Amino acid sequence: MKIIFNKRVYFFALLLCSLNMMAQEFGKVAGKVSLSGNTAAENISVTLKGTKYSDVTTVSGQYEITRVKPGNYTIVVRAVGIAPVEANIVVTAKQTTTKNFSLNESQEDLQEVVITKNKYKQDKPSMSLRLQTPVLEIPQNVQIVSGQTLKDQQITSMSDGVIRNVSGAVRLEHWGDLYTNITMRGSQIQAFRNGFNVVSSFWGPLTEDMSFVDHIEFVKGPAGFMLSSGDPSGLYNVVTKKPTGVTKGEVSAIVGSYDFYRVSLDLDGKLDKKGKLLYRFNGSAQKKGSFRPYEHNDRYAIAPVISYQFDDKTKLTFEYNFQYANMTEVGSYYVFGPEAGGYAAFPRNFTMTAPGLPDTNIQDHSGYLQFEHKFDDNWKLTAQTSYFKYIQQGYSSWPGVVGPGPADRDFDGIPEGNLAYGEIIRNVGIWDADSNMFLGQIFVNGKFNTGPISHKVLGGIDLGDKDYMADWGQSHDLDTVDNPFNVYNPNYGTPSNGFPQFDHETPLSQRAGGLYGTKYAAGYLQDELGFFENRLRLTLAARYTWISQTSAYDVPQEDSHITPRAGLSFSITDDFAVYGLYDQAFTPQSGITKNGDPIKPLTGNNIEFGIKKDWFDGSWNTTLSAYRIIKKNELTSDPTNGPNDVYKVILGEKRAEGVEFDVRGKLFDGLNLIANYAFTESIVTESRLGSIAVGSTVPGYAKHTANAWLNYTVQAGKVKGLGASIGGTFLAGRQTDTWSVGLQRLPDYFRLDGGLSYEIGKVKVTANVFNILDKYLYSGSYYSWLQAYYWQAEAGTNFRVGISYKF
Repeated sequence: MKIIFNKRVYFFALLLCSLNMMAQEFGKVAGKVSLSGNTAAENISVTLKGTKYSDVTTVSGQYEITRVKPGNYTIVVRAVGIAPVEANIVVTAKQTTTKNFSLNESQEDLQEVVITKNKYKQDKPSMSLRLQTPVLEIPQNVQIVSGQTLKDQQITSMSDGVIRNVSGAVRLEHWGDLYTNITMRGSQIQAFRNGFNVVSSFWGPLTEDMSFVDHIEFVKGPAGFMLSSGDPSGLYNVVTKKPTGVTKGEVSAIVGSYDFYRVSLDLDGKLDKKGKLLYRFNGSAQKKGSFRPYEHNDRYAIAPVISYQFDDKTKLTFEYNFQYANMTEVGSYYVFGPEAGGYAAFPRNFTMTAPGLPDTNIQDHSGYLQFEHKFDDNWKLTAQTSYFKYIQQGYSSWPGVVGPGPADRDFDGIPEGNLAYGEIIRNVGIWDADSNMFLGQIFVNGKFNTGPISHKVLGGIDLGDKDYMADWGQSHDLDTVDNPFNVYNPNYGTPSNGFPQFDHETPLSQRAGGLYGTKYAAGYLQDELGFFENRLRLTLAARYTWISQTSAYDVPQEDSHITPRAGLSFSITDDFAVYGLYDQAFTPQSGITKNGDPIKPLTGNNIEFGIKKDWFDGSWNTTLSAYRIIKKNELTSDPTNGPNDVYKVILGEKRAEGVEFDVRGKLFDGLNLIANYAFTESIVTESRLGSIAVGSTVPGYAKHTANAWLNYTVQAGKVKGLGASIGGTFLAGRQTDTWSVGLQRLPDYFRLDGGLSYEIGKVKVTANVFNILDKYLYSGSYYSWLQAYYWQAEAGTNFRVGISYKF
């Protein structure tokens, strides 16, 4: 045994020495690409002519090409509207060759310039993720939905089909277009915007309008080390558009089925001749009807951004986002049916809403101030603060009783009675809400070497103060026991019990029945150590978080925790990496328990392994990952109460396991693909509730999810610019979004979409058809307390046609 052990040690030492000898043969090329006026040029391709070596510049114009064999090369920078720039360089082993470029300004949109890359694949995360590492080398599954993907699929908001582009993401609880609420890896993931956690309660934030969104980053698994506290299942980070320094503009208009009309404007440019003061303005207006009668959702958004570059080291950026929504009451899209009828018992366009109910309107404000300072090419300081203000005044509809059975619940003094099959008493509750969030971050990114070991260091502080209050205490039955709403003979006139007269005038702070508050402070430090010329990367990190939480006027409860992180990534070749990760999470939770149990932060850990590969010089990428997540102290809805009941219960412990596969990129010139598959399983491993047994399946996900989107554009000839797309979504093993399973399971789900496009010069026309097969698609659940099924249907075959003009 001793001989075998010694042989293994000798073999391992020999392997390390061999790798080290191999690593000594390589050098590195790095530098910055700028436009005139010293404006950083982002997403510019930099290649070593005649080789596979290439990189794409970051938002600060930096590029870095590693593991280059020593020798003489020609380095090339190209972009549409800019003459190619070439230079001869010499790469020396174990040294960095620095080469900077200054390009003439182009009026073309440099964001669309890709030489070896493509419109559906992004190789580097935004700086709001605080990382300096390419996606291929990050020891975690990170998927980026590009801005061009959003345009091609005519996605207009965060809840409008984004998740088809990421493995394992589902939305069983739609909340209309009000909240996104994405479930991934067995739980609802956290919502971020520009690196800030913007969740102040379970009901938020308002879905982002895509007019001011640049791209969306999905981080799977814990990411609290870099983005303040986050759920163990992951997060999505919406990155908004920033000034590029290139003067350009785009206006677009879309029309579609069910009275859908939308216009948007994107302006980008300079406010001074030197190009130091830059601006970006995005705005949109949308009127949207529905395949259900009496329903609408109108949205408006503006998003101005101003940045000032003091010199080549210091930059200040101010951004403001405003969204306004005017919509039918929350819950108008729900349909309820008797237990014996099951799901989808009524026509797809059936509605239970009452015409004449006042609209619900929402104002969503967010402001950001960011300061960036580069000490040198290796060290950078970023400090940013933000304020979020959310105001909602409106209504939420839900049935009080679904027949058959006794109407023995006392709503507004209605006497008890019996309801016949198909009879319902509809109830409307007030939902006025107000939320404030003050968030701040300061962090430092640095690079240095200690001998042959490279270091990428990240350290910072996060601060947050959030509150959310709402009035759910006023409710009104629209119908009476003597004259209920009959789903088989609906009467959409004035309800038999009239419309509600709620008090909206008394200050919300005096009538709020739900008050949630969270304050937190955290510090974190991470070091990514690179061995053998960064071929082997070891990530070590830790985060200390202090949290104080308040629920429903209770005494604040404080807690603190240290969460470690360890990741290992190894590049087998320049375009093939394997990784392993262990991470923990510590996340505040908001809620009220009926018995007064204290609400503790959610804790969890994630173990993940994966393989990442770039194919054909980085044209397309695949990611395969497997994970196991354990979560403790998670709040969940009480299985014995209705959806309008604000009380939550503490589950105990649950485990989520699964496998995910993603592919995205350019298969060859003109043909782009996004495809993914995920297997997910989540069960209860410890339970504090008698109604939820150990081994129970956790609600809110699909066991199998598969998506694909294929786009081809003709590259030459008379029909150059003509494109066609086809895509589909398949869900199997769907779990309902409540603990009440019912006798009928949700069926498998399949939706087919497709479209055509034509681009000539500065004009592009795009047309998409959704649900081509005209299937009756829905999600839903069974409510045991109501003895009824509910479902939310999707539109049948519908279309959108859009035209855009760039100037």
